[in-house]
Amino acid sequence: MNQRSRLSLLVVQILIVSLLAALFGRLFYLQIAAGPKYRDAALSIQSRDVVAPATRGLIVDSSGVPLALNKVGLAITIDRITLDKQPDKGVEVLKRLAKLLKLRYKDVFTNTRLCGELPKGQRAGCWTGSRYQPIPITKEADPDVALQIVERSDQYPGVDAQPISIRNYPGIVGVNGAHVLGYVGPLTESDLAKGNGKQYFRSESIGKAGLEIQYDSFLRGTPGIRTVIVDRKEAITRESQNTKPIAGDHLVTSLDVRLQAATEKALADAVQRGRTNGYTSDSGAAVVMDIKTGRILALASYPTYDPNAFEKGLTVQEAADLFSEKKAVPALNRALQGLFAPASTFKSVSVVAAAAAGYDLNAAYNCPAQVQVGNRAFQNFDSKDQGRMSLKKAIAVSCDTLWYQIAFDEWLRDGGLRPKSNPNDYFFKAAQAFHIQQKVGIDLPSESTSRLADRAYKKSWFEQNKDFYCNYKTRATKAQQTPFLVQLAAENCVDGDKVRAGDAVNFAIGQGDTVLTPLKLTQMYAAIGNGGTIWQATVGKAIVKTDGTVVKTIEPKKLATLNVAPSTIKFLQGALREVVVSGTGAGVFAGFPIEVSGKTGTGQVFGRNPNGTLKDDTSWFASFAPSKNPRFAVVMMVGQGGFGASTSGVGVRKIYESIFGVVGNKVVPGAAIYPSGKPPTTLPKISPATKPKGTP
Repeated sequence: MNQRSRLSLLVVQILIVSLLAALFGRLFYLQIAAGPKYRDAALSIQSRDVVAPATRGLIVDSSGVPLALNKVGLAITIDRITLDKQPDKGVEVLKRLAKLLKLRYKDVFTNTRLCGELPKGQRAGCWTGSRYQPIPITKEADPDVALQIVERSDQYPGVDAQPISIRNYPGIVGVNGAHVLGYVGPLTESDLAKGNGKQYFRSESIGKAGLEIQYDSFLRGTPGIRTVIVDRKEAITRESQNTKPIAGDHLVTSLDVRLQAATEKALADAVQRGRTNGYTSDSGAAVVMDIKTGRILALASYPTYDPNAFEKGLTVQEAADLFSEKKAVPALNRALQGLFAPASTFKSVSVVAAAAAGYDLNAAYNCPAQVQVGNRAFQNFDSKDQGRMSLKKAIAVSCDTLWYQIAFDEWLRDGGLRPKSNPNDYFFKAAQAFHIQQKVGIDLPSESTSRLADRAYKKSWFEQNKDFYCNYKTRATKAQQTPFLVQLAAENCVDGDKVRAGDAVNFAIGQGDTVLTPLKLTQMYAAIGNGGTIWQATVGKAIVKTDGTVVKTIEPKKLATLNVAPSTIKFLQGALREVVVSGTGAGVFAGFPIEVSGKTGTGQVFGRNPNGTLKDDTSWFASFAPSKNPRFAVVMMVGQGGFGASTSGVGVRKIYESIFGVVGNKVVPGAAIYPSGKPPTTLPKISPATKPKGTP
């Protein structure tokens, strides 16, 4: 062998040794250094999690009466592993089962498919969990039907009947509570996408609305996880872990089930009363607040829905009806999501503005039939000239023209359409003192922000809408081409960014672009009643473990103090009492044994209903009681309900009757919901069987 051949052989040997070294090095890395990582990866490919949902915590009222609990249902379940072994993959079994349960085969098939097994547009109702756990078809099966399935296992292989926990809203003493309690539903892909750091498991049910979603992280508990190892044929070979579920914590609320039921009934009766009086009267809201703490004692919205329906399953039509305008959108929580012109209830803000502007609150003022503002005559209610009267009397009888004059004069002093560089804006600043532009901060989802139509709002509104109004004849529909709307569009195009005289006078009586939620108005009247403290509204009081240990206490939170002179608040309290003694609320509260202070409101609404009729007025009554030592604020609004006193006022009286135990015009001993005159402060013992006092 020559020198050249030896050299070539050496190079080949070195190359082979290098490749072997690299190979062994890589094997060492995969087996030793990175072994745990790849073992975990391999295990995850072969492992399957079976989730056992935790028992959801209770939601109870301030006395421990359950508002939301869990009941045992009888579920018909499917074992996919067994069905998939059938020659036809279980098609005949599912068809037979659908016929027995009187369900559509298509729905049963969809319910038993994993979401990834179906096309994107056909996943409604698909199973979000694992094929290794029982898949429920129905949660409340007839026991006789379940017995047929169990006895005929040869005809129904892979089908079983087993007890299951169902979220239930028992409706004790007739309470509904849907808009405050919410409901639960199965986890969806969108829930997983917006998990916000929460660890969800696909077959769980989670809170979808109200308190159920607000406190879901406490109520849901921790599900049990059974991890099984499967082979390539998806057969279970062994179990790697099995943890038991941990029950969720309970939520104690400030609600009282008796007051909640009474408030719901008073609201429904008020809506019906409006209809009886000839109004459309299609919706409403009512709120009861403890003015010393901001705690919500009752909250209702009308129309409502059955929160238990979501466990049973909604039809397509039922789901559509929840958001139908013809049905008045039952899903909408009008107490904290609805926005309405506050009408004359807003005159409390105007009193604060007048006092700040230097008007004598104890002086007499004219209440003419109309006030000329530019080229338009603004009318008093029913166009009545009520002569000269004190400001307190003007609040009591709800004079409009007095406020037109004051608001117009102040608008002129601020420069009119050419405002001064630093206008006084007494009316806007008075409204800002009540923090109208800030949410009440209630522990319920989707609260709307009330709107204050001040100078900043007008500029922002104009920037968003000027192109539409300046090109109105080409942009607007034919139905919008009325002479009035065309003229209004022309005016908006020219000076829509400015506070006009009409805006100023309308603002003073709670009309125009300023809109409030009923909850915000409740917070405002609570602040008047308690002397100036603005409290955050809360429903939750505490989170409590199943053994009674307090996990979290939800304390009242002071948001601000009204920047209003104590003398003004005192005057306002007296004026609101006068409303009930000799003003627009006197007839409703005639002979009532508890002193109540409040204000009626009848808000004009622009527009038409879906059936083409003109919209009726919004009925308001905002109040607090007892007048000399206020503890409760009660506000009711009835959409298209007509006059404030005759519709909402009567409803508010009924709520006070329940609070104070009034029958007719007498207080019945022992009938008051709060015998001590105030809501309870101690936390109750929690039991699913607890009943409210006074019930059999």
